[in-house]
Amino acid sequence: MTGFEPKIVGFLCNWCTYTGADLAGVSRFQYPPNFIPIRVMCSGAVDPMYVVKALVEGADGVLIGGCNPGDCHYQSGNYKARRRATILKQLLKDLGLDERRLWVRWISASEGKKFAETVTEFTEELRRLGPSRFREEWAL
Repeated sequence: MTGFEPKIVGFLCNWCTYTGADLAGVSRFQYPPNFIPIRVMCSGAVDPMYVVKALVEGADGVLIGGCNPGDCHYQSGNYKARRRATILKQLLKDLGLDERRLWVRWISASEGKKFAETVTEFTEELRRLGPSRFREEWAL
């Protein structure tokens, strides 16, 4: 599809990935503007229905960003997020979506450059995959 720009929703841990995104901004690291960040207190607080709703309502991909394993401010939230993501990927397959539309990444507060690189890489992957089948079916 010519001119396709993917829409990405990101659920970002307040303590690490969201702060890393902020660092990317103040450091002026460039990344695609089609990323919508949503701050959550912990990646483990991301309800699977949030991910499904974002995809069904037209997002082409969802990024869940959390603290590095062992560094979670809530001790095991990122492990919970990882378990949920494994189940979610199977659900996405059952819905007819490519599981590559969901990424889980551990990005600390000091990794602004890694955040920008991750968003850029995810955007490129989604461009290769093309628009989500739900984008046109369900988007208002």
